[in-house]
Amino acid sequence: MTHRYGLVSPPAIGHLNPMVALGMELQRRGHDVVVFTVADGARQLADIPLEVMTIGSTPFPPGAVEKAFATLGKLNGLEGLNFSVDFFGREQVMLLNELPQALTTAGIDLLLVDQLSPAAGTVAEMLGLRFFTICNALPVNREAAVPPYFTGWRPSRRPWARWRNQLGNALLDRLTEPLWRDLQEQRKALGLVPHRRREEAASPLLQLAQLPQAFDFPREKLAPHFHYVGRLADPSGREPLLRDAVPFPWERLDGRSLIYASLGTLQNGLPEIFAQIAAACAPLEAQLVISLGNPRSQPLQLPGNPLVVAYAPHQRLIERANLVITHAGLNTTLTALGSGVPVLAIPITNEQPGIAARLAASGAGQVLPVQKLGVEALRAKVAEMLGNPSYREQARRLQAENQAAGGVVAAADLVEAASG
Repeated sequence: MTHRYGLVSPPAIGHLNPMVALGMELQRRGHDVVVFTVADGARQLADIPLEVMTIGSTPFPPGAVEKAFATLGKLNGLEGLNFSVDFFGREQVMLLNELPQALTTAGIDLLLVDQLSPAAGTVAEMLGLRFFTICNALPVNREAAVPPYFTGWRPSRRPWARWRNQLGNALLDRLTEPLWRDLQEQRKALGLVPHRRREEAASPLLQLAQLPQAFDFPREKLAPHFHYVGRLADPSGREPLLRDAVPFPWERLDGRSLIYASLGTLQNGLPEIFAQIAAACAPLEAQLVISLGNPRSQPLQLPGNPLVVAYAPHQRLIERANLVITHAGLNTTLTALGSGVPVLAIPITNEQPGIAARLAASGAGQVLPVQKLGVEALRAKVAEMLGNPSYREQARRLQAENQAAGGVVAAADLVEAASG
């Protein structure tokens, strides 16, 4: 039986890329797929062979998301988290107001909802549609022994750690209270039962996480319909929304150990971090490639002689790299681990500290918080990771775990099975 699936996620590349990869796999299997996004998201999807419906043109006119992300790229810590919460609040209002009519007009019968867009699940309930939750970012499912996703804490079964986690979740509840309160008020207005716990906003039918189970902290209370499927990527290896088509000067790679540095497409507004990375790597017997994640009007003046590009063929460079230096965005991290390449994480905000903590726990990476960043500290960690084969060995272990999880094929199988 074929279906007409709707896809809803935040308009950031790190969320759209895995969601689109899953949508394209479902389309290959004969289903119709429609992506619902704002104008800036639709522009990024212009060359993707999926149907796209633009919503939110008034609250999010062309350029609005890019402007917001440019601001986010200059923030870190709680300041960045607060900014993200405000953005998601505005997105939530837009989804509740505009998504119902858009889904009806498009004839959608099943909805795939990013875990960070729970309002879309409420809209599906209102319309009597089934919906499935896709954890394109780090899963936010709570357990007493699992630290909150925005922290860099490691798990522990000791009583003090559970109190610590409880306090962290209380802080998160306080930061996100306006979003939660507004969503519950809307549910009441729509005749839906308000959620008692935040976990109830996820699908009661199917939840998919795009990381291998071995990379997450141990969990004991996941729903039986929660599945780790590994990285959601096109089987060809190409990331649909990254600038793989941008020319890259491959002839300038000189054969030395390759270090690839990227702060993604959101946290790239901090040029001082690139400067410290360049200074740290300059005296090492290695070649540094830096992807800025955006075009700059003025070129960066960086120490040493790094190869600096606005955008890079992400997957292909990582496959050739000996080390990846990143802000610990989930997609960059999973791309590296999926290629068996160790990661040095410089977490900045949102879920990045939680991803970095999992990297350190796995043995496939090291962490240097942005608050402790310095050239000497950075150089010492880079040199250690290049010289110690255990990091590569653990990265390859996670590469095998990711492959065994099944990725986008396993995800599509589960979606079809739950769809009936």
